[in-house]
Amino acid sequence: MRCPACGNDDDRVIDSRSSRDGRAVRRRRACSCGHRFTTFERLANEFVVRKRSGELVPFERGRVAEGILRAADDRLDVNEVAAMAVRVEEALRNSNDQSVTSEQVGLEVLTQLRAVDEVAYMRFASVYKGFQGPEDFEQELLVLRKEAPPKS
Repeated sequence: MRCPACGNDDDRVIDSRSSRDGRAVRRRRACSCGHRFTTFERLANEFVVRKRSGELVPFERGRVAEGILRAADDRLDVNEVAAMAVRVEEALRNSNDQSVTSEQVGLEVLTQLRAVDEVAYMRFASVYKGFQGPEDFEQELLVLRKEAPPKS
């Protein structure tokens, strides 16, 4: 780490502790010039979602939970929705890619909803897949009745 006073990278760590929110490590450092300074080490959230427009945005578990809550419309407990959003994130992170597509996120949400609530599944699918008429619902019901995972 370069000293902000002299630019030298010859320093030592005096104290190291977790920050108040637990998301960073706070380090007190002393430079050979005598100057003391603080650094913070944070885990970079390199997990991004590539939207249909091509834009890259950071993955937000809260947005996934909001979508599930809207589809569930009081059919699922808030804690259950939060746990489902965590499972979606874990499944996407297990793909070992630094980025996933918004389609992959939607399909994983459908997979989770399918196992928990079929009505919420159909509501989410109708918005996510852009249903245009009753035949789209009929087609999705056929998919829902099969044992295979949802298709895009």
